[in-house]
Amino acid sequence: MRQSWQFGIVGMVTLAVVCAGGYAQQAGAPAAGKVETYQVDAVHSSIWFRVKHSNVSYFYGRFNEVAGKITLSDDLAACALDMQVKVASIDTNNADRDKHLKSADFFEAETYPLVTFKSRSFKQAGDDAYEVTGDLTLHGVTKPLTVKLEKTGAGPGMKGEYRLGLETTFEIKRTDFGMTKLVGPVSDEVRLIVAVAAVRD
Repeated sequence: MRQSWQFGIVGMVTLAVVCAGGYAQQAGAPAAGKVETYQVDAVHSSIWFRVKHSNVSYFYGRFNEVAGKITLSDDLAACALDMQVKVASIDTNNADRDKHLKSADFFEAETYPLVTFKSRSFKQAGDDAYEVTGDLTLHGVTKPLTVKLEKTGAGPGMKGEYRLGLETTFEIKRTDFGMTKLVGPVSDEVRLIVAVAAVRD
């Protein structure tokens, strides 16, 4: 799976993240030069993965437990993302398959319990879009990753809290992260769809 993630049967992760740019024009958004932090709302965030089975059909699964912190500013150099996905939360709607994916054939969840992404830089990539580069760690292997992150919305939530939505789609190759079992019956390429909701501190 790669789009320059230089999150497996699944790859998580980890994700990706964000920064500000045009936020200063929005009500409740960071003022010029101000740095603000957001916490990932796991209940309203989704991490999906797609792999090809038997070189015939696509299969989708997800990770249910995600956490992270997003730092935003109109100064892109001050933006940062630190995100973690719990491998044991993998969910393919089949207990036996989930157990296999957590085993040494794939994620080795007991040895490598987290997939993480830590950003290193942000660049503007259009209106409400950013190119985010960082380090993705999966299965004990760290690789550079660059993704295009799009803001899907921002504003007050149902309880008056200020919310931010971000989404990215990218591909990696699981063999790049040492996950080499059953390549063929299960594709090497894995597509990740990461949709994050975050609440401002």
